[in-house]
Amino acid sequence: MDYKYIDQLLERYWVAETTLEEEEILRAFFSQTEIPAELEQYRPLFAYGQQEKQADVLGADFDERVLAMIEEPVRVRARYVSLSQRLMPLFRAAAVVAIVLTLGNAAQVPFERHAGEMNIAETESSTNGDGTAVAMKGDSAVIDTTQQSSQLLNKMVE
Repeated sequence: MDYKYIDQLLERYWVAETTLEEEEILRAFFSQTEIPAELEQYRPLFAYGQQEKQADVLGADFDERVLAMIEEPVRVRARYVSLSQRLMPLFRAAAVVAIVLTLGNAAQVPFERHAGEMNIAETESSTNGDGTAVAMKGDSAVIDTTQQSSQLLNKMVE
């Protein structure tokens, strides 16, 4: 038998130029029992759809089961949300901001002390002719740490 028409349809099928009717002709051809050996390799491609249609058939009671599941009353309970639960994200954000600010201030303290100690050392090294210390670079407000701690002790004792 001459299979030129099937070969032409296959050529057009690979280029995606076949119509739905022509693809149905190919499916019908490859669902036959006797196919030439050179076309046997294409059988699984076109017979797959027929086999799957038979395997994946839904039962007759499928619609009834789905409708029964839909119509079942589902009990929905309202959930009580307290004010503290609603504001919890804001509390967390405030805690993060507080931590960041605390760490930022804690990181600045060693730098400020180090800068203050350098300025005190500079003022002690530069003395007036009569032996009194002179403040340099506008740091007259810096108090020696020992003086500061002694002043705190005196206040606590009083």
